[in-house]
Amino acid sequence: MRAIIVTRPGEAHGFAVEHLPDPEPAAGQVRIRMVGAAVNPADLHVIDGWGREVAGVAPERRLGVGLDVAGVVDMAAPDVHDLSVGTPVAALTFPHAPHSAAGTAAEYVIVPAADAAPVPDGLGLLDAATVPLNSLTADQLLARLGPARDRRLLVTGAAGGVGGYAVGLAALAGWAVTALARPSDTDFLTRAGAVETINSLEGVAGFDAVLDGARLNDAALRTVRDHGTYAGVFPGLEPKSERGITIASGVVVPDGHRLRDMLALTAQGRLEARRAGTVPLENAGQAYQALRDGGQRGRWVLTP
Repeated sequence: MRAIIVTRPGEAHGFAVEHLPDPEPAAGQVRIRMVGAAVNPADLHVIDGWGREVAGVAPERRLGVGLDVAGVVDMAAPDVHDLSVGTPVAALTFPHAPHSAAGTAAEYVIVPAADAAPVPDGLGLLDAATVPLNSLTADQLLARLGPARDRRLLVTGAAGGVGGYAVGLAALAGWAVTALARPSDTDFLTRAGAVETINSLEGVAGFDAVLDGARLNDAALRTVRDHGTYAGVFPGLEPKSERGITIASGVVVPDGHRLRDMLALTAQGRLEARRAGTVPLENAGQAYQALRDGGQRGRWVLTP
C-alpha cells in the first residue's frame, strides 16, 4: 500500500509517500480501505517531531501521519461480527498505536473494531473523515465541565476544528455559549448554536466555564468566575489555577460508540462538517502548507 511516512523528523517537508506491505487485521480489528483522511495540526506535530516526543515514540521508529479516517471495511478479523466487509465507517486512531501499520494517510488503515463507527446515510465519506478527532475531542472536554443546567460557556477559537464542534455540542447540551472568533465566522457560529459571537476578550468575565480552543491560557482563565472551570486542549500547557478555578484537560481517546452519535448528528445537519479542500496523498504537502499558513475553515482531506 501507499502511505505517508515521516522520513526526516523535525523537518517541515520531511515526509514522503512510500510503498509498504498491505496490513492485515489481528483479533478484534478491521482493515479500512481509506477514502478520506483529514489533515489536522497533530499531523504537523508528528512531522515536526514534537508529537513524537509527546507520545514517547523512539527516535528510530518510522511513523505514519494522520488520525482521522473514513472508508470501507474490506477485511475483518474472524471475531468481529458487527462490522461486515463493505460497511462504510469512520474512525479515530493514532500513528504510534501498536496496531498501526502507518497513520490514516494510507491506502489501508487497521483499527480496533470498537473504535470504528458506521457512517450513516446522508453523510459522504469525505465529509465523515473530518468528524472523528475534532468532535470526540470537543465532546470529551465538555464532559469534564459537568452538566450544563443553563450555565454560561465561553469557547475560544470557536470557528476552529475543536471549537466549532464544542460550540455545537455545548449548545445541544443546554449551555449558553459565547463564541470568540472573527466577525466573518458569525453566521457559522450562529448556526452552530452560539447565543453571541465576540471578537475580543476585553471586558469579558463571569463565565461558568471556558473551553480554550485557541490556547489563550491566562487571558481565557480571567474570563471565568471564581470556582469555575477551565478546559484546555493540550495537557500540560494549561495555565495555573487561581481563584479556585478547576483546570481540566485530557488526551482524546478513540470511542466508536460515541463517534456513532457524532456522525449521526452530522448527517442530520445538527453538527456541520466543513471541508477546506481535497487532495491526493501525493499532493499532501499542499494541505500541510495550507494548515501551516492558517486562516482556513474546515479540514483538508487526503484521498488515495
